[in-house]
Amino acid sequence: MIDFAIAGGAAILLVAVAAFSERVFIDGDTNWHVAAGRWILAHRTVPTTDPFSFTWAGKPWIAHEWGSEVLMALAYLAAGWAGVVLLIGVCAGLAYAMIAAELRLWMGPVGQIIGLALSFAILEPFLYARPHIIALPVLVFWTRRLLAARRAGKAAPLELAPLMVLWANLHASFIFGLAIIAPFALEALIEERDKLRVVWGWGLFGVVAGAFALATPQGFAGIVFPFMVLGMKVLPNILEWRGANFQDLTLFEGALLITLFLGLWRGVRVPPLRLLLLVALIHMALQHVRQQAVLAALAPLLLAEPFGRALHPGLADTRIAPPAGWKPPWRLPSPVLAVGLAAVLAGVAAARLAIPLQRTDNPNVPVSAMAHVPAALLSQPVFNEYAFGGYLIFKGVKPYIDGRADMYGDAFVNEYLAVGGGAQPDLDNTFKRWNIRWTILGPREPLVAVLDRRPGWRRLYTDAFAVVQVRNDALPPPPPAKGAAH
Repeated sequence: MIDFAIAGGAAILLVAVAAFSERVFIDGDTNWHVAAGRWILAHRTVPTTDPFSFTWAGKPWIAHEWGSEVLMALAYLAAGWAGVVLLIGVCAGLAYAMIAAELRLWMGPVGQIIGLALSFAILEPFLYARPHIIALPVLVFWTRRLLAARRAGKAAPLELAPLMVLWANLHASFIFGLAIIAPFALEALIEERDKLRVVWGWGLFGVVAGAFALATPQGFAGIVFPFMVLGMKVLPNILEWRGANFQDLTLFEGALLITLFLGLWRGVRVPPLRLLLLVALIHMALQHVRQQAVLAALAPLLLAEPFGRALHPGLADTRIAPPAGWKPPWRLPSPVLAVGLAAVLAGVAAARLAIPLQRTDNPNVPVSAMAHVPAALLSQPVFNEYAFGGYLIFKGVKPYIDGRADMYGDAFVNEYLAVGGGAQPDLDNTFKRWNIRWTILGPREPLVAVLDRRPGWRRLYTDAFAVVQVRNDALPPPPPAKGAAH
């Protein structure tokens, strides 16, 4: 019963954190994802060209996360932003309940709690309302089924492959699902005697899963898309695509060091191909911080068995063994515990729905600044902070740029960076080409100081997160101050 309590408690904790943490809205892209979902629901089709910006209007756009965007929009239409955070919390909670179930196969309660805590420490900075969290339970479920197939000495079941249809339309992490088939298949080929059966079983599964991954509005372009993004030159300029920073101690570094310490202390031995997969995941997480969420989900699944065998030396020496470890085996929970967990979960959801959720300013979402922009200005061309673009889209304002760097491409993003830095002649050329009438930028952007000194421009609004500047001919001049001489 305690194992079920741990899994249920982990799920409820994730729901509660997502429901009440301000970080869930820290990313500006949340806003355009909801806007895209609303657009899809309104038009009953997936866009193939950009309907949001004025700089890229009508040009090709791959809305590769349209499934998640529809879910986010439905949650928003049903319960506002509270519905969105509850959707994110439920998806994260479901993923962690499944992670707990995998850990339980090999560890007792203490091991389960430690594993869940280390995983959550890595995920927490990325627990925000975006499609990667909606796809997280699919990633965990898929990997668990592959692990179960290896324990049983069988190929992954073909009935698992259609899950790729859902996954490929939720988030680009489906590529990981396809990629991790190879190490498990190769492991089976090395360890099992019937090589032909392994090649046929795992090969057929890989081909069928790949075919189902093509069932998206983009088809083969959806498969290529993640690799195209990885090849973009501007990625180091985008926060989530930067490498890990170890100048200050982070939860990610702490979790890595603790896991390394425990593994060396207990003499944990990870099978070579799974170790290679784990090393690849760590490399990805070091190279691009956004991949730390994938590591948080997959590392406990890959390490559960090796840690379990190190903690229970009496287990069979063969690599493939029935689930063992914590006793008694998994069983249906007592009615009291099940009702209690359900009541707590319902209480969390009810509290979130009952307490008004007010969007507040953060470095990526200029709520107050946008509230102070006159309606007459909103329809005029704007030069905006990259991170602000998502919120502008949500508010019905066509941005110069937003978080869809993959759509705009390297050349356009580099042009934006040059203008934002106040570089000439880029600034004058861009403002003339697009007839820029106002700007909304972070206070530290060099362009803010440039426009402060430029004749014909003035500040309209300033706070700790955003500065709105406007051309004098875009709005009527401000009234004279009271008491001014005539």
